[in-house]
Amino acid sequence: MQLSLVPHPSTPPADPTFKLWATVDHAASFGAMATTNIWFGIGAPAARFVIPELSEPSRSDGLWQTTCFEAFLKADGAEAYREWNFAPSGAWAAYDFTDYREGMENAEIQAPPYLRMEDNFTWWTVGATISVDADKAWDLGLSAVIEERDGTKSYWAIAHPPSDKPDFHHRDCFAARLP
Repeated sequence: MQLSLVPHPSTPPADPTFKLWATVDHAASFGAMATTNIWFGIGAPAARFVIPELSEPSRSDGLWQTTCFEAFLKADGAEAYREWNFAPSGAWAAYDFTDYREGMENAEIQAPPYLRMEDNFTWWTVGATISVDADKAWDLGLSAVIEERDGTKSYWAIAHPPSDKPDFHHRDCFAARLP
């Protein structure tokens, strides 16, 4: 499935003409786990953005403070959810919440996400492959913090709640569905 992300009205990008999209492929199931590939695409040259230096993939906190991509997964009917953060540098994070912004703790995961970045000079992508429970239907929220070199930060999601500031944890942001 392909989804368009839109900036929150209170945090527009410096140049409103570029686009941000995500492609999600909920793929093969291996026993109780399924592979989900998420590609975030940005329709502008990577040189325009603050992109942390490439490093060895590792778990790290505070990724949302600069260019970062996020996936939120909530099992059908549940209050608890997981937040994944993916940085173009290869850093990542995973947090479990018991309810809306409550009970946050580092998620215990079986395998770290597989991350990659491709720069096509006129547009660029960040891909993340994660494992999810194959026996559940998932509500999905996709979002991004995009920092431009001029200091502008814009906050993008497939849907935003009606509020004065972005809130990727809000239920309105879980606007897509994995089968």
